[in-house]
Parts: sequence; C-alpha cells; structure tokens
Amino acid sequence: MMELLNEFLSGSVAWGVLLTLAAFALGALVNRVTGKAFFNPLLLGAIFVIVFLSVCGISYADYKVSAAPVNYLLLPATVALAIPLYEKLDLLKANAAAIIAGISVGTLVSLGSALALALALHLTQEQYATLLPKSVTTAISMDVAAELGGIAALTGAIVILTGIVGSLLAETVCKAFHITDPIAKGVGIGTSAHAVGTSKALQMGEVEGAMSGLSIAVAGVLTAVLCPVFVSLID
Repeated sequence: MMELLNEFLSGSVAWGVLLTLAAFALGALVNRVTGKAFFNPLLLGAIFVIVFLSVCGISYADYKVSAAPVNYLLLPATVALAIPLYEKLDLLKANAAAIIAGISVGTLVSLGSALALALALHLTQEQYATLLPKSVTTAISMDVAAELGGIAALTGAIVILTGIVGSLLAETVCKAFHITDPIAKGVGIGTSAHAVGTSKALQMGEVEGAMSGLSIAVAGVLTAVLCPVFVSLID
C-alpha cells in the first residue's frame, strides 16, 4: 500500500502543495470547531504534514521540492503587509521616532535573549546561529542562519514556534502589562512574533496590524545586520 502511494505521489508534481493546503485546512477546521487558540492552524498543519510524511515513509527533501511553490509565496506575502501600513502612513509619520526606537530595542532584546540562552546552555556556534534569528520572518531568518553556519531548516521550525507562541500570548501580555496603545501593541507583536503574530495583530485592529507589518521589515533588516556581530560573541 505504501509503495503504491509513493509511486502515485512521485508521479504528481504538486502533491506537496496539495498536502500543505489540506493540512492547513484541517488545522483551521479543528481550530474553528474547538474554539481554542492553542489549536493554531499553522501548528496543527505542520504536525499533520510531519505525521503524514512519517507514516508514508516520504523524505522531507521530496516534500520540500514538491511544496516549493508555497515557499515561493513567502516573500510576496510579506511584502503585501505593506498595504495596511500604507493606509496608516500619516500615523507612521507622526510617531516615526518612537516606532523605530521600539523596534530597535525589541530586536536587541531578541538577539540578547538568544545570546543569554546560548551562554547558559553552552550551545555551540552552529546551534547559536540556528537560534539567533528566531523572531524574524522565515523569508529572512533561514537565509541569515544559513549564512552564519546554522541549520536553516531547524531555524524555520524555531521561527514558526516563536510566532505561534507570540500569537497565543499577545493579548495576555498586553493586558498583564497594561499596554493599551495600538501602536505599541503592533510594534511589540511584529518585532517579537513576525508574520504569524501580525495575523493576530490584524485581528486586534487596523493600526496594530499596520505597525506589526512595519516591524517585520525593520526588525528583519536590523537582525540581518546585527546577527554577524552577535554570532561572533560565541566561539
């Protein structure tokens, strides 16, 4: 049975795309039926794909090749986040200094926390480079990790997990620290939880979504520039 399935999949060019979409749709269904934020469609979709590949004995390399069209959409999807930002351009101009300062501090905290974790756990430089760009979108983080000698595939998984956790805790953290300003919410979420967090910020409001989208781009650039400096701190 498994051999027949493997032969069928090997003859289908886009089976990886279909599997990805089906897994995400199933995750979204579970999330809607249960009504629990913990059952994040992205997290569940990833689990479903892993289980399917493991049960069917299909290598990740084969899946990656077949699902490549989905991966190609990461960059344009990230760029599309500029649309809500453009709609709030006046708000950005009026608060530019505070926004840039907030994103800069958030990026430094993210990189600093990874450094502290690496020192505490005695991580190797490869492990540290894999963990370092954890708070920026996969379109940037995986390339940065690969350039620094990290494991890009593992970085992608860490980034997704970071985004999911940030998305789940966003509202709770804002309430706990009495953060009510929509700009501050958006900057914090986007800087710490990238695109996955931005989807949550968009649900919270237009301003939150716009500021979160901006934070993804700025934090990504700052992370790409600062990562070589931080990775050199670990031998």
